[in-house]
Amino acid sequence: MEKLRAFLLDSGFNEEQLALITQQFTRRVLTKGDFYLQEGQISLQLGFVEQGLFQFFCLREGEEITTYTTGPGGFVVSLGSFLRQQPTRESIRALTDSVLWVIPKPAFDQLRRAIPYFETFYIGLLEYQINCIDQSRFNLLTLTAEERYQKLLDEEPRLLQEVPLQYLASMLGMTPRHLSRIRGQVR
Repeated sequence: MEKLRAFLLDSGFNEEQLALITQQFTRRVLTKGDFYLQEGQISLQLGFVEQGLFQFFCLREGEEITTYTTGPGGFVVSLGSFLRQQPTRESIRALTDSVLWVIPKPAFDQLRRAIPYFETFYIGLLEYQINCIDQSRFNLLTLTAEERYQKLLDEEPRLLQEVPLQYLASMLGMTPRHLSRIRGQVR
């Protein structure tokens, strides 16, 4: 809970607000390979990652396509499903043993009504996620495979140590073999 508390304090919440917010979260433990959410389910809660690594993916012609990964200090949620309460098109799986702090959507919505700054915080998170999605889409459409790898190396080098090669390759829009070749050239 300390990482969640620190994140919220850094985000501008005071101690009174922090107490109201954190009491809505419960601890959830997943082991490697467990699903946080599976395609077709409705995302009923938002999770803050205290420990662990998660893969967001969809299936296309029987093959997993990794769309995103997140680790400590990040959030796990199928955003479209959470916002609209419709079945998700993606699955979220723990790549390592993990600890999350989760809040159900009704409690989340209640905090938005009860704490005016929580609504501002929420809008900021949405804007950040929209920007990340837009940047990722732009990179896939305009950068070469080598440029996408270099960008990952420059901006998120820890992922190269934490995320298995096949998931990174999928995220970057290439085969694991192509990624291995590029990694060999860059070193």
